[in-house]
Amino acid sequence: MHSFLPGVLQHETVIPNELPLIQEVTTTLREWSIIWRQLYVVSIKMFRSVRHMIYDLIEWRSQILSGTLPQDELKELKKKVTAKIDYGNRILDLDLVVRDEDGNILDPEQTSTISLFRAHEIASKQVEERLQEEKKQNIDINRQAKFAATPSFALFVNLKNVVCKIGEDAEVLMSLYDPLESKFISENYLVRWSSCGLPKDIDRLHNLRAVFTDLGSKDLKREKISFVCQIVRVGRMELRDNNTRKLTSGLRRPFGVAVMDVTDIINGKEYFNNCGFCTTGLWVTLKLLPGDIHQIRKEFPHLVDRSTAVARKMGFPEIIMPGDVRNDIYVTLVQGDFDKGSKTTAKNVEVTVSVYDEDGKRLESVIFPGAGDEAISEYKSVIYYQVKQPRWFETVKVAIPIEDVNRSHLRFTFRHRSSQDSKDKSEKIFALAFVKLMRYDGTTLRDGEHDLIVYKVEFSKKLEDASTYLSLPSTKIELEEKGHSATGKSMQNLGSCTISKDSFQISTLVCSTKLTQNVDLLGLLKWRSNTNLLQQNLKQLMKVDGGEVVKFLQDTLDALFNIMMENSESETFDTLVFDALVFIIGLIADRKFQHFNPVLETYIKKHFSATLAYTKLTKVLKTYVDNAEKCGITDQLFKGPTQRHVQIIMEKLLRTVNRTVISMGRDSELIGSFVACMTAILRQMEDYHYAHLIKTFGKMRSDVDFLMETFIMFKNLIGKNVYPFDWVIMNMMQNKVFLRAINQYADMLNKKFLDQANFELQLWNNYFHLAVAFLTQESLQLENFSSAKRAKILNKYGDMRRQIGFEIRDMWYNLGQHKIKFIPEMVGPILEMTLIPETELRKATIPIFFDMMQCEFHSTRSFQMFENEIITKLDHEVEGGRGDEQYKVLFDKILLEHCRKHKYLAKSGETFVKLVVRLMERLLDYRTIMHDENKENRMSCTVNVLNFYKEIEREEMYIRYLYKLCDLHKECDNYTEAAYTLLLHAKLLKWSEEACAAHLTQRDGYQAATQGQLKDQLYQEIIHYFDKGKMWEEAIALGKELAEQYENEMFDYEQLSELLRKQAQFYENIVKVIRPKPDYFAVGYYGQGFPTFIRNKVFIYRGKEYERREDFEARLLTQFPNAEKMKTTSPPGDDIKNSSGQYIQCFTVKPKLDLPSKFHRPVSEQIVSFYRVNEVQRFEYSRPVRKGEKNPDNEFANMWIERTIYVTAYKLPGILRWFEVKSVEISPLENAIETMQLTNDKINNMVQQHLNDPNLPINPLSMLLNGIVDPAVMGGFTNYEKAFFTDRYMHEHPEDHDKIEKLKDLIAWQIPFLAEGIRIHGEKVTEALRPFHERMEACFRQLKDKVEKQYGVRAVVSYLLTLCFLDIWNSFKFKAVVCFSVTIPTDEKSKVDAALPGCSQWSSDY
Repeated sequence: MHSFLPGVLQHETVIPNELPLIQEVTTTLREWSIIWRQLYVVSIKMFRSVRHMIYDLIEWRSQILSGTLPQDELKELKKKVTAKIDYGNRILDLDLVVRDEDGNILDPEQTSTISLFRAHEIASKQVEERLQEEKKQNIDINRQAKFAATPSFALFVNLKNVVCKIGEDAEVLMSLYDPLESKFISENYLVRWSSCGLPKDIDRLHNLRAVFTDLGSKDLKREKISFVCQIVRVGRMELRDNNTRKLTSGLRRPFGVAVMDVTDIINGKEYFNNCGFCTTGLWVTLKLLPGDIHQIRKEFPHLVDRSTAVARKMGFPEIIMPGDVRNDIYVTLVQGDFDKGSKTTAKNVEVTVSVYDEDGKRLESVIFPGAGDEAISEYKSVIYYQVKQPRWFETVKVAIPIEDVNRSHLRFTFRHRSSQDSKDKSEKIFALAFVKLMRYDGTTLRDGEHDLIVYKVEFSKKLEDASTYLSLPSTKIELEEKGHSATGKSMQNLGSCTISKDSFQISTLVCSTKLTQNVDLLGLLKWRSNTNLLQQNLKQLMKVDGGEVVKFLQDTLDALFNIMMENSESETFDTLVFDALVFIIGLIADRKFQHFNPVLETYIKKHFSATLAYTKLTKVLKTYVDNAEKCGITDQLFKGPTQRHVQIIMEKLLRTVNRTVISMGRDSELIGSFVACMTAILRQMEDYHYAHLIKTFGKMRSDVDFLMETFIMFKNLIGKNVYPFDWVIMNMMQNKVFLRAINQYADMLNKKFLDQANFELQLWNNYFHLAVAFLTQESLQLENFSSAKRAKILNKYGDMRRQIGFEIRDMWYNLGQHKIKFIPEMVGPILEMTLIPETELRKATIPIFFDMMQCEFHSTRSFQMFENEIITKLDHEVEGGRGDEQYKVLFDKILLEHCRKHKYLAKSGETFVKLVVRLMERLLDYRTIMHDENKENRMSCTVNVLNFYKEIEREEMYIRYLYKLCDLHKECDNYTEAAYTLLLHAKLLKWSEEACAAHLTQRDGYQAATQGQLKDQLYQEIIHYFDKGKMWEEAIALGKELAEQYENEMFDYEQLSELLRKQAQFYENIVKVIRPKPDYFAVGYYGQGFPTFIRNKVFIYRGKEYERREDFEARLLTQFPNAEKMKTTSPPGDDIKNSSGQYIQCFTVKPKLDLPSKFHRPVSEQIVSFYRVNEVQRFEYSRPVRKGEKNPDNEFANMWIERTIYVTAYKLPGILRWFEVKSVEISPLENAIETMQLTNDKINNMVQQHLNDPNLPINPLSMLLNGIVDPAVMGGFTNYEKAFFTDRYMHEHPEDHDKIEKLKDLIAWQIPFLAEGIRIHGEKVTEALRPFHERMEACFRQLKDKVEKQYGVRAVVSYLLTLCFLDIWNSFKFKAVVCFSVTIPTDEKSKVDAALPGCSQWSSDY
């Protein structure tokens, strides 16, 4: 053998001649080991659990292979192995394994359908029971070992105190209760408490102990158990009654109840607990003890002694040992309904329970109100004050000697109790009810509720003579059996008794090891009383419920051996007794009753006395063995059904079963059985039967109806399987049968419903939908299974998807001229089929699409319906997980080949195919990234898809993805982007009363009938998001549009006023609230390792508030942990772009201000600052670059500034926080122009600052001016002259003529700016700096002479003059004529125009 360890399971070779179980273990270990490794990162607890199971299987496998085990041990070990495999498969969500009685895996081909179904039920139940057992097991090994040794348990209770101000004597009743089943599960433990706050029996002070016995494993499995304490006050009717008059005493009145959950104590999670219900209430100590009462007294004498009250379980313990005689009948007063009669209010009814014999004699001391209390002769119920329908639920135990049970009956008398003693004494019994403890057939009173007849008691003497009523019916059921009405609407006379209108219900539970409620078992136990029925009674024993038999195990075994021994001369009953004994031993061998093994052993050792029975039993056994060898006799019994039998079953049952399945709900307990029956019938049918089936219907309509209901039923069963997912064998067998049936019915369609006269559109439509549903069902998707499971299915069943897929293809092509009737409805189902990842199936079925295109083209000269449908369905299918890269390639290849061969579809078909392929690329990207934690990637993919749908004008799909994008933004708190996204939807709508199409309102939150209403709602939501994103300018713009509608179209002034208030707040926010300015970053994703939608592309990102580049880069690298950050800002080469890695390039870019045209005069920086970082589409990044050889005379001649302008596809911010860009390289001449412009702007801005604020320090101005007029710099343009103002440059770059003129103009304009700056400097300079200023003036004059001579004279309108003009104009603008004169050079006119808007006339001096 090869080594067999979990780490190397895949290397072991399976020996073909191994035992089937060994092969199964080997296969199982391989399958588990794969999952086991995966569990290490998922659940370490499960990992360890599976490891233990693997080690167990390895050990057991070795033991089996050793061949040294005796047969009985080998058999037991096989059971352990199969149980472990089945349990492990369930917890690992693997397939359920069904086995025969020997534990071998069932072969579905050799097993009937019904047997297979039953085997699945049994296997599923066994595994479920094992799971429940595992859940209930306690981790504490010591406790487990201790409690595993016994099937019985007891709950020890020590009552410490009852701290409750009752005021009278009381009864404290404690019991166990199952709240889920709403029933008490134990007797009461009763403690009588005195009015002074101590036990009435003072000797039991500090010794109020009880033990609730007979609890078993089933009780430990209860989901919840409560400890309930009821307090019944014994005294006056009302506590508030004073003692001024004589009051009735001794009345049992309800006082209170307390409940505590003791599930953890019962389950052993708490071993010992001191519990108090509240600060005033009940104080108890609880402890769970293992064993029955005998064991407990022996092992825990310090807790349980002879004085400890024993409260038994209301029901049998799980093991009834020989000699454990019990004869208890529990009687529960349930409820009643009593007419008030002549009284003005409802009666205060008291029920008295007593036991009488048939002579009317009361049985004394046979009623026990609770453990720990003495037996009583009559029990009085609690009284509910003036309640017409009291509900008591009081239980007492009746213990009668066995010999008296058949003569006894329970008597219930009803009496009204008065609070005043004088009146109470006069109240007589007004009604009576009874029930016999033994039924007419000798069995005990049935367990359960009994609706008793209430007889009026007109004379109390009648009570003394039981014969007056014992002959009458005691229950409503008996009354009906005798032909009387039991409605109770009117009083009926039966002999001397009158039936009252009142009603009364009790329930009983018999716990007796001597009295049975089963007639067949009773007949056997009392076999001597009627030996004529002995044979029948022995046969009937095998039909008795096992639970009833084991309760009377000793008596039953005694009876069987007595029958055999008392008929020792005859062999009449020997075989029947042998069969009965085998039946009983088989019961105890059953797992359900295996805990009765000790009982059987005890019986054999201590009670068995029929020592000569073995000779008769051995003789019967030998006869059975001899008969078994003649097995050939029974061969005929196992021959399969004949063709005729199947035909009869098919004709009589098939349609009935089908219709039953159709009518049944999936929650019905019988649905699985009926589907199994239907499958069994179909499985037996051959081709002949299918052909005969149609003939039996006769009329065409019946054929259609049958096929229609069958197709619908099959589709429903496939879509919502009645069997659990792990019933793989059952499901696959059903699929195999269904596949054959579908193909047979398809043949009928071709033969009977294809020609023009008989074509049934709906029938064919149902066939196609059924066939596609079959093909796409989860249980056939082999690629989702493990390799072992996939191999098993392929080996046994083949790929049923291919079989049905090829059949669908053939059926489609058979349609001929009818195909057009299925377009576009069948596009979706066929698409589902082609998306199945099976290459041959795809190749065979994708051509159907071309056939559909062709059909529609021939009918309408286009294939628009087909195109629309496939785009819509493809979106849903790919998003749902279907489709892959291979499908895209096959779709493209196959359809292009077909289209290019077609005369008319070559061009349009190719366009369509390319369109779908592009869509698939985007959808596959979207699906790949859909569950990515990186929401930015999901946003990018979503935008790619929605832009595609916008491009091809698929509005419905476009809107669908808009909302997907909006949801993503809201998850990330990107409220600005969410607003822009919703705005795209709003732009599709009109301000009109035009009705809203369904696709326009894809969200439930919008309630709009017209486009105008929807647009209104969208605008309000968008404004809200803009407000949250601090984009008040955008909110105002939308608000103005909305206000126009409210004011002039809708006339909704209330909404208008609210909107205007919002806008006012937005304006205030703009000027008062400081908004952070986000930085912008250029990011390049290089390398083939990135997804296609970002690969080798550059994007501009809008950073978050206060986000630095370092933080932004860290965020990027977190999203792509395998990416390498590039250290240069230069564009990478092809080696980087084509590499398999991931490279990220990131640097800060500067947004270029694009101020709206409305700002034609100076405005507040608070207003302008918004536009510096918003509504921007152009971004720049500059870096110095030297091109060509270095010129030693002029370094500027080949020093270039490469300023890349990034222009985004959309303005930022927008529907994303980033957009892709393109780059433009800028020449040195353009750089020179920009540099000169920036220098001039800088001088001018500083001059304006000094004019506005005379107190500004002069130093910055001194440095700026001196740096420009210094002879070494000479304006900074000398080198520009050498580089660009030469004939050579003009000759080589004639296209730059206009740019050179602009540069000269900027040089000329620098002089007047410098002049104004030097003038201000001269006014503010100190005496100490006067020489410095004079030198600067001399340098400026030299510079000015040079520039004006070469480039002409320029003059500017001073800032003060401009302000002066504005003041004059504003003062006189409402006068007819405004006259003033100023001399300004002609080329300054444009600047004055800008400064003086509205001025149209100028003097001749202008």
